[in-house]
Amino acid sequence: MRPIRNTIPLDQAKAIIDRAIRPIERVERVTLLEAHGRVLAQDIVSTSDVPPFARASMDGYAVRAADTSGASRTDPKILRRIEQLFTGQVSTHTLASGQCIEIATGAPMPAGADAVVIVEDTDATDDQISVFTAVRPRQNVGRQGADIQAGHHVLRAGDLLTPSRLGAVAALGIPHLDVYVRPRVAVLSTGNEIVDPGETLAAGQIYDINKYTVSAVIADHGGVPALYRNVTDTIEDLSRAVDECLEEDVLVFSGGSSVGERDLILDVIAAKGEVLFHGISVKPGKPTAFGMIGGKPFFGMPGYPTSCLTNAYVLLAPALRRIARLPAWSRPSISLPLGERIASATGRHQFYTVRIENGTAMPAFKASGDITSMSRADGYIEISADVDVVEQGTLVDVKFF
Repeated sequence: MRPIRNTIPLDQAKAIIDRAIRPIERVERVTLLEAHGRVLAQDIVSTSDVPPFARASMDGYAVRAADTSGASRTDPKILRRIEQLFTGQVSTHTLASGQCIEIATGAPMPAGADAVVIVEDTDATDDQISVFTAVRPRQNVGRQGADIQAGHHVLRAGDLLTPSRLGAVAALGIPHLDVYVRPRVAVLSTGNEIVDPGETLAAGQIYDINKYTVSAVIADHGGVPALYRNVTDTIEDLSRAVDECLEEDVLVFSGGSSVGERDLILDVIAAKGEVLFHGISVKPGKPTAFGMIGGKPFFGMPGYPTSCLTNAYVLLAPALRRIARLPAWSRPSISLPLGERIASATGRHQFYTVRIENGTAMPAFKASGDITSMSRADGYIEISADVDVVEQGTLVDVKFF
């Protein structure tokens, strides 16, 4: 056996990862339909006004405001309708005194008109329009450039492309955008006992869980999982696998980072690059490793499914978001009383899964090797390394997955 002799605090592990990784630089061009959730790699400056013309903001009649002065129900102003104007149409007339043009919401204002009387404040007899309410200049009129003016910075490089931001780009008539590529992440499981779902289990074998849980976390946090075939516990197979995976931007291996004589991945990392840490003072997830190979980050995750997935959330997801240039991940949380007493070993920062039942946080953690410790949980609480007991009824902060 090769025990992990020196573990480091969680905060130190996070700092080492943060110093080592760099935001991705590669850029690709995508259509607007492909751009949702991507990170913009260019500034967007408007070359035109939006809207490009003054337009009616209500259904009614385009008028000269002065022609409606003093209008009331008992003393309406009578105007002559000379045209009907719908959206997408431009008037061929210039409005003169005593005239009006029936206009739909969004239609361009005709020349000579400076206001719109809403249809509810009028009555029509053929082309004779009675106006019952006076309007002031620019009333019920959306001005040209009211939303975006030419020369305005609409978006900047580094902005996350949300639905509303894509709408602003579409308003400018831009069909394509330059965005940062999503980092590709090699995902690989190690161990002679690991078999993919769908295959037949031989004696002593188990189905691979980590490949699928880690890939889901990667996809949720800006990366593209690239699945590689499982490898056996030999230096030759692991070395070949690392070389193949260096085609990607990030490497994530699960298994092979614990204390057994056959946990050889650390030897391979050390031979090809640098091991920056091995062992974190956390539970679950103590035998996690991190290093750099060929300038690319390598995460050596524990083989136990709960340990692997926990540190995928805690370490991999924040790192991947920084590489992908996404905003920091803000987990939703809620404060609830603890439903049962929890005993915790001191010396390690613990992530303890819980489910929410009847307004309380009920312990859900079983063991590091049991995926149901997480699949039946809503989130987790954190127990600091100096705490050995959290009593029932204690208010805890539940962070959702």
